[in-house]
Amino acid sequence: MGSTSRRRRGWAALLGAAALAVTAGGTLAAPASAAAQSTDVDFATHCIPPAIAGIPPIDGTTTARIDVDNAAPKVGDTVTVTYTVVKPAASNPVDLALPADIMTPTGKVVLGGAQGGEITVAGPKKNEPVPGKGAFPSFSMTGTFTVTSPGAINLSPGDYNIHTSYIMELDTPCTVTNGPAPVSETVNATDGGGTTNPRAIQLGTASGKPGDAVTVSGSKFTPGASVTLAGRAGAAQTGDTATVTADDQGSFSGSLTVNDKTTTGVVAYEGGAWSDDKGAGPAAYVVIDDSPVPPGSQKIKASVKAGTLSMTQAGDTVELGAVDYGQGGAAKGDLQTVTVKDFRGGPAGWSLTGKVTDFTGPGGASIGGDKLSWTPKCATKAGSPSTCKAGSAGAVGSAGATLASAPDAAATGGEFTVDAGLSLNVPQFTAPGSYAGVLTLTLA
Repeated sequence: MGSTSRRRRGWAALLGAAALAVTAGGTLAAPASAAAQSTDVDFATHCIPPAIAGIPPIDGTTTARIDVDNAAPKVGDTVTVTYTVVKPAASNPVDLALPADIMTPTGKVVLGGAQGGEITVAGPKKNEPVPGKGAFPSFSMTGTFTVTSPGAINLSPGDYNIHTSYIMELDTPCTVTNGPAPVSETVNATDGGGTTNPRAIQLGTASGKPGDAVTVSGSKFTPGASVTLAGRAGAAQTGDTATVTADDQGSFSGSLTVNDKTTTGVVAYEGGAWSDDKGAGPAAYVVIDDSPVPPGSQKIKASVKAGTLSMTQAGDTVELGAVDYGQGGAAKGDLQTVTVKDFRGGPAGWSLTGKVTDFTGPGGASIGGDKLSWTPKCATKAGSPSTCKAGSAGAVGSAGATLASAPDAAATGGEFTVDAGLSLNVPQFTAPGSYAGVLTLTLA
């Protein structure tokens, strides 16, 4: 009786506390791929306040940081870049206090090293209230680029603009003095093998008023090809298009008039419709609506704040059933329920994957991680734009497997509940005792 009880307690600890994947509070930690080592950098900046402020240009110091969602991509991968201005060089140029959520930042990130060019980035209209003549708060802007060359790609903060929409539409552009600014982040790209799409585009600016034209420059397109320039609102193409012709080197520079106020980016592609194989972008672009208010009217504005992609788990220990020495077999149990919340907005889906270590026991005995298998299940909360899909049943192992996912789509998001039946195939004459392994889940 005592021996059986000890065996049961031992097998109950099989998935132990999920160290490296679980915090002390029991929630899953951020994926390692998202924890890139970026650095805050300082650089001299020349800012020009709006003329109405009646003050001279500001020469000060900006503190900024560049973060990426993947610091070790392959050629052909798309990397999301976040440019955070930790401390702007400029401040509110007028005595009038500015309310919350009236600042729209845009800017550029400069690439160097193995791959050159610039990335346009844009941020949401989101800010804390700013006192009159008070310092502008920190803000972040995002954009993407496609990796076209292997090697170390350096990312440096570039010029940025702070647009305020309160009573009047005002801009405070800030340029890097004696650029480029110091490198804040380095992406180490590897050759993905096979054929990749080398096409790339850059925008002359990351924002404009309705009806403004933005310059679109492209490289590495098919020489002589007809190229369509088009606006994007999320994953959907808008009605704003233009056509240019690539030169003998596959380069072009064209102009796209952007009227659609929902525009979030610009793409360029060969052929009659967008394709990943013959297109480039989207490059971030935001339309700033400065439409005048008719006499006797009031413009009423509202905004929807983007959230985050996150996950929590019901607990950090899984108890598997006991098996008998000499017989072996399946030690079964259930994964602690994982709840995924996708409140980002936009077209990106998500993937929840897991991998497990070997199970270590007494006297150096072990059970291979490839002996653990799961049967995933995933449920979507009613009203969610996305529908999650359970991963395939099978071995987890150290190489990992997909637990659940939701696809890219024009509209994504929602809440999802992920479960799985677990089974550890214990060899027949495994030494008696307690065995523990660590299952790490990564959400990306």
